[in-house]
Amino acid sequence: MKFPSIFRTYSHTRFEIKPRYYDPVKEEIEQRTAKIKRELQADGKLPLENENQEALNRDYGSSIKGAFTQGSPIKGRPSAMINSAGMIRLIIFLVLLGAFFGYVYLGPDALYTILYIFVGVGLVYLFFRLKGKSRP
Repeated sequence: MKFPSIFRTYSHTRFEIKPRYYDPVKEEIEQRTAKIKRELQADGKLPLENENQEALNRDYGSSIKGAFTQGSPIKGRPSAMINSAGMIRLIIFLVLLGAFFGYVYLGPDALYTILYIFVGVGLVYLFFRLKGKSRP
């Protein structure tokens, strides 16, 4: 017997998965026939179709293979290393470590020196960034 309540109690939800039909034999046959057709078109035994021009230029393989590494910022461009989160964390860690040891060995003057250096570097960076944008 359930007592009336102002709070809603949730019941258990069931996990339901709808399986998709997958026939590996049929897919392998389609892949082989497409590959043979491309090879025959490349040899000139079959007429070329406009739709298959792109298929001739690329290797046959899984579209997922290497898809995650292709979008990697480190492989894409050399300046991406500065934008990576790991590099930023490393720089912050080194600054904090330097500030700690500077404070221990030199006192509060070291913290002010580090602060002035970073403010100066930041202003120089902003200057060159804004100077580059003003050019047409």
